[in-house]
Amino acid sequence: MSHLEPQLQHAAMIDDASMPPRLSSLNSRFSEFVNAAPLVSVFKSFVDPVVVVVVLYLLSFPFQVAFDGYTCLLAAFGFLLSAQVLDGLFLFVPGHERPLLGLGRFAVQWLFICMTLMLLGWVTGFAAYFYPPYIVAWFVLAPAALVVVHALFRPIFLLPRDSAQGQRRAVIIGANRPGVALAEALQTDPLRRINWLGYFDDRESSRLADVAPSRLLGTLRDLPRYVRSHGVHNIYISLPMSSQPRVLAMLDALSDSTASIYFVPDLFVFDLIQARFDHVAGIPVVAVCESPFMGLRGVLKRFSDIVLALAIVALIWPVMLAVALAVRLTSPGPVLFKQRRYGADGESIVVYKFRSMTVLEDGDKVVQATRQDQRFTPIGGFLRRSSLDELPQFINVLQGRMSVVGPRPHANAHNEQYRSLIKGYMMRHKVKPGITGWAQVNGFRGETDTLEKMQRRIEFDLDYLRNWSIWLDLKIVAKTAFSMAGGDKNAY
Repeated sequence: MSHLEPQLQHAAMIDDASMPPRLSSLNSRFSEFVNAAPLVSVFKSFVDPVVVVVVLYLLSFPFQVAFDGYTCLLAAFGFLLSAQVLDGLFLFVPGHERPLLGLGRFAVQWLFICMTLMLLGWVTGFAAYFYPPYIVAWFVLAPAALVVVHALFRPIFLLPRDSAQGQRRAVIIGANRPGVALAEALQTDPLRRINWLGYFDDRESSRLADVAPSRLLGTLRDLPRYVRSHGVHNIYISLPMSSQPRVLAMLDALSDSTASIYFVPDLFVFDLIQARFDHVAGIPVVAVCESPFMGLRGVLKRFSDIVLALAIVALIWPVMLAVALAVRLTSPGPVLFKQRRYGADGESIVVYKFRSMTVLEDGDKVVQATRQDQRFTPIGGFLRRSSLDELPQFINVLQGRMSVVGPRPHANAHNEQYRSLIKGYMMRHKVKPGITGWAQVNGFRGETDTLEKMQRRIEFDLDYLRNWSIWLDLKIVAKTAFSMAGGDKNAY
């Protein structure tokens, strides 16, 4: 741990300027959290998947295909993939005057669904149970049906922003960060017919750096009269919890109005990881730190892990066999190196690697590999630079211990070392560790000889948790393949 000694004395003094800006990230996450358009959510979670399944069912009649157990299983996978991959936005995107942009993204999403189902059918052998023209017709007509359904709804819901039809007038109480984020979301969402009028705040306009004076409508004392005289429909309260007496007094003053009142929690006090609303036995709760792989997302992640792992192993097994023979012939010792790592929720797992060193460290102190490390076997440096030593971890993926993409697992000794030095370090263990990760494809692979380097790696890991999608996983896999082909100067 000698390489960390200077940093240990200054761990609490790391300059915030060295960290990527958090406000814009939190602003984006907050906007998604409070402004998820209900219509888009309905299309993504229900309408689009149902249309996909209905087309599959209707096509069974002209093709005289029995809608049996195998077809029902195909329908279930189609529903699941559509609910997770299609974003429900392809004709409802911001800037909706250019719908072809949304159609292009939709085409890529549908192509991914088709390729995933075809790969699954090939790997499992289920493809033999389906009539090919029936499946091809479904692949062609299902997206056509989705375009028709969205096109029918588009004129109804995407009215011009300056149209008064169906608009609701709204004000925000509190010109603070959550209030500003909410105002920006209300103004940019084409699906919310809300005319935001401005803020009410007891502070002087000079103290509100991010708010134009024209948007400050008055103090809280002016609110009831303004609501009545301007026919305000929605009131969003964005005051801190410490303002409870003021909030109660304001609610009492508004008791004779018909406006809908919403409380906006100040989620900026948290480092949000997959923030969402939930219920526990009927009691509403707000999740501010949760795994991205809950519910259907977890099923999709596991499904994609199995498909990718099987496909990759089917392609690379000769390489794995050759590497295993090379390790065995060039140095004494086992072919595989087994090391305990933290898995999902911090549970201990055993991770496999091709042995690249003459030692098998798995204790309370593990020394990271360096560029000219004397512990390398004759081919150890090459295995690590090319990432070939990681290939046995696809077995861990099939076992369910790891994912193809996720935060890279650190030695348990390093986890215990860094968890007290880096804020949010253990949040990366909300998910299964990955063979490759967002930090690794962004240059943070290999030795972390300073605390700042490890901190940057963790920042990318947490960014992955906040923004996970199947597209991000595929992007990371593609960048990893290119990196392996060209070699990685940071890997040793």
